Amino acid sequence: MFQRITIVTSILAAALMLSVVMSSASFAASGALQQLGDSFAEVAQKVTPAVVHISSTVKVAGGEGLPQLFEDSPLREFFGEDFFRRFGPRPQEPGHKMQGMGSGFIVSQDGKVVTNYHVVKDADEVTVTLADKRTFKAKVIGSDKESDIAVLQIKADNLPTAQFGDSDKLRVGDIVLAIGNPFGLSGTVTSGIVSAKGRSNVGILDYEDFIQTDAAINPGNSGGPLVNMHGEVVGINTAIASKSGGYQGIGFAIPSNSARLVEEQIVKQGKVHRGLLGVNVQTLNEALAKSFGVSNTNGALVSQVVEGSPAAKAGVKSGDVILEFNGKSVQDASHLRNMVASVRPGTKCSLTVLRGKDTQKLMVTVEEKGSPKVASASTSNDSESSAELGIGVEEVPATLAQKLHIRDKHGVRVTRVNPDGVGGKMGLHPGDVILQVDAHEISGIPDFKAAVAKAKDDKVIRFKIQRGNQPLFLGYSLG
Repeated sequence: MFQRITIVTSILAAALMLSVVMSSASFAASGALQQLGDSFAEVAQKVTPAVVHISSTVKVAGGEGLPQLFEDSPLREFFGEDFFRRFGPRPQEPGHKMQGMGSGFIVSQDGKVVTNYHVVKDADEVTVTLADKRTFKAKVIGSDKESDIAVLQIKADNLPTAQFGDSDKLRVGDIVLAIGNPFGLSGTVTSGIVSAKGRSNVGILDYEDFIQTDAAINPGNSGGPLVNMHGEVVGINTAIASKSGGYQGIGFAIPSNSARLVEEQIVKQGKVHRGLLGVNVQTLNEALAKSFGVSNTNGALVSQVVEGSPAAKAGVKSGDVILEFNGKSVQDASHLRNMVASVRPGTKCSLTVLRGKDTQKLMVTVEEKGSPKVASASTSNDSESSAELGIGVEEVPATLAQKLHIRDKHGVRVTRVNPDGVGGKMGLHPGDVILQVDAHEISGIPDFKAAVAKAKDDKVIRFKIQRGNQPLFLGYSLG
């Protein structure tokens, strides 16, 4: 009997202890949630006073369709056609004024405001409304279409400011807040995490290195800050991936480190100066990496070196794989372009390149970026077929060779492509000129066939092609 009482007492004591532990855990969890909630509120209170509403007025010429401001916007596909049909501007009489909206944030007490270029693009008049409801006419100090950044100036003093943080320190999974004026609802704060970093090839800007976030971003948030839990601006909210025009969990922000460099140049110089190497580069896929003897797909493959460019003077050659720029590893072609663009023209930088089996270090003096033009090639009738590749090829017509600056009897032109064949899977297009198979220069159709047969034995094939004026490498594993 005494033993039974002891067992029951032990069970009751254990249950009481478990209850105390669970209660303590629940209290601790509740306390942690309260602390997190307080942190959100503190960040919002710190940054919101520096966030502004921007209204831009554009004179509409009238007539059918949308004004050029909206018709040409690269963000149109992200907002979606349905959104533009429902909320977009309607044809108006000539001289009608139409308003756009967006967000921005104050970066200096004397009234400098950072926003997106597309928020104030082509605007005849820009109005900035502060968090305290005061309204000012704004002057556009300068803007940069390629990075989608603009800097405004309003006449005011002792304004609250938002401070830039270091976007390089962001980690995937970090909590962030988006602050702005979605659909004109001023002072809206939404929360989420950093979903990804270094997003490129999105098709919005010339220079893309986006922070992806699931913090709710909607039309009107453009130009507003994305902030970390220290209340620092780590990004500028720019676009959403959406077919309806509303939030669907994927938003993009320009990293603060990139935005700050652009803002400083606009304020000091009135324009942005970007570095230029003078190469066309492409991202490696597995087959190309294998064909060049690279152990992974990191790096940027040089498909063309512009004559007389900094890269040419430094000794860079077509077929080189750029592994490092100025001591930093190169992830892919977009990463290299962004790194070079951020360097001030005239700066001497190091390049680490893989050429064949050898790694070399070159020194290059970066010059100011220009704007290369790309031509297109035409197609004609087949004269030969390649059953192994599923393509048709012909000798390059003399007129086309002259136009593309290809020497006579060099290369073969692709006339048709079977999408399910090897050529289609590689990415060949009708009109492409195949200049090399692996490292072998092609002088005509017989030469081309022999080189393809040898590549087939090697189980991997690599083409150097010319598409318009743009050289490219394509690779494919045959076994």
